[in-house]
Amino acid sequence: MIPTSALEPGTLERAAPGSAGTPSAIWRRNQVAVTAASFVGFTGFTLVMPFLPLYIGQLGVTDVGEIAVWTGLCLGITPAVTAVLSPLWGRVADRFGRKLLVERSLISFVVIMAATAYATRPWHVFALRSVQGLFAGYGGLTLAMAAESAPRDRMASAIGMVQTAQRLGPALGPVIGGGIAGVVGLRNAFFVTAGFYAAAFLVVLFFYREPGAAPASRARANGAPTFRGVLGLENFGLLMAVLFGLQYADRSLGPVLPLHVGALGVSAGRVALVSGVLFSLVAGAAALGHHLCGRFIAGMSARRIIITAGALAAVASAGLAAVSNLVLLGLSLAAFGVGIGAAMTAAYTAAGLVVPEGSHGTAFGLLTGASLTGMAVTPILTGFLAIVSIRAVFVLNVVTLAALAIVVRRSMRVSAGQ
Repeated sequence: MIPTSALEPGTLERAAPGSAGTPSAIWRRNQVAVTAASFVGFTGFTLVMPFLPLYIGQLGVTDVGEIAVWTGLCLGITPAVTAVLSPLWGRVADRFGRKLLVERSLISFVVIMAATAYATRPWHVFALRSVQGLFAGYGGLTLAMAAESAPRDRMASAIGMVQTAQRLGPALGPVIGGGIAGVVGLRNAFFVTAGFYAAAFLVVLFFYREPGAAPASRARANGAPTFRGVLGLENFGLLMAVLFGLQYADRSLGPVLPLHVGALGVSAGRVALVSGVLFSLVAGAAALGHHLCGRFIAGMSARRIIITAGALAAVASAGLAAVSNLVLLGLSLAAFGVGIGAAMTAAYTAAGLVVPEGSHGTAFGLLTGASLTGMAVTPILTGFLAIVSIRAVFVLNVVTLAALAIVVRRSMRVSAGQ
């Protein structure tokens, strides 16, 4: 473990060039650019992905079980591949520039989404989603861009704003996508999604400016970042584990919430509508949590926020397992979302504060890899737990979140603004 004090003098000050070398107008412009690109890109993705089972059905698959298998494979392969490659792409970004890597990712999405509109077999979609995993991961890079551009005392706010955009996009995307699919058809909706990614690409291309020295010059001056060096930073490994656990708990709702809603007595015809409203409620609450963390972190340490927000999410998960009516379910989901959102922003901020200049891509690539691994594991474990009991999923979340809060309280060292 490398303590913060062991870093070379001035490292922490250089970690946020916006506080010294980047004029206020430039970092704010960068913040708007990465926030807008995240919102547009994440909205575009959810225009079509929630309706992937319907698209698989249009490709000639009629058996419901087979549709579910193909959908699961297509949805799972991209984050699985991205989780493996995110640290590598992050390291490349530190050497050649995060802007270039994000542009590469967004352009590839334009091509892949347009190509998906021409798919005629389910395996075509799976193959394209596999290729997409090779180029994905721009979400983590945009967080790194926000962290590096912002002044040190505004890092939490910058990260929280981008995460809020990444939450609100998926909350609105399915509603917009459903309307678009109804007008132009599901196949043509993929072209609309490609257009969203093209718009996000143009925003980054014309409005984002790399802070500080050119990446290649900076890499030569400071030395290329290594995975071992970043993993040795104070609290970094712990924060990776925290993000894995938070992402697992967050994603566990997807496979079981509609089933839980049905078990509470909601009629079959209303389950989809009620579940959609509740999913939007969670997304909105998580966005609020990201925002609140950015506001409160000036007066509270990131460690304290992680502990408090994690405990709130654990209590809310217990509520999800215990409640028997929709009003209490909604309140529990809102509290759960706020807790998860605030804890995530605090964890990313605590990690960003100890990352030296020129290493943000590598660091946030590792953090994103941990988060995506949680996303990939969740459907498998949740599926097995749901066989036993839907409420068992919520109980495991209570254990996971409470354990994270306890471990952070006992093990996380507080320094350098953490």
